[in-house]
Amino acid sequence: MAEHSVGIATLEDGDKAITTLEFAFATDPVMRWLWPSPWTFHTTFSKFIDAVARDAFVQGTAQTVDDGRGVALWLPPGFAADDVALVQVILESVDPDLLTDLSEFSDMLREHHPVVDHWYLAVTGVDPYFQGMGLGSTLLRHALARCDQDGLPAYLEASTLRNRALYERFGFEEVGVIQAGSSPQVWAMMRHPNTTR
Repeated sequence: MAEHSVGIATLEDGDKAITTLEFAFATDPVMRWLWPSPWTFHTTFSKFIDAVARDAFVQGTAQTVDDGRGVALWLPPGFAADDVALVQVILESVDPDLLTDLSEFSDMLREHHPVVDHWYLAVTGVDPYFQGMGLGSTLLRHALARCDQDGLPAYLEASTLRNRALYERFGFEEVGVIQAGSSPQVWAMMRHPNTTR
């Protein structure tokens, strides 16, 4: 298996990392439920990432692999999305007909989110051209070693069955299914730390 190089993305690298994520999420069920218009998706995605995971860039927990071909934005314990900014992005860009379902969907996301200290994988993706080369697994392996070192669980939401299966291979377990109205299904998943390393 080829060696992959994991690095840290700073705020200055943000545009490059977000471009990779935009390519990765172009067919994501939740993203395209929110923004089915290609133009709206393109013009909104970076604002969404900024609201959801800016602190990953600030805290040094935004990871890249192989010069930005894959990106993982982890929020450390005690950090969360900027809900005020996120609501603003949603109100400016999402079809008003979706807002009732989206509100229920968001409530379910909050209900499943752990209240104990944890590492949260807010967003991760690999440029589709480079998928299937082990880049996502490399990013996961790297970050989960830190979770184990800290003795803390990791939490994420999987938006496809393929991703859910990948996370299960790394020890994540489904703790709930999130779906409201017209929304796609999302699987809330938790991984407890491996303290035997």
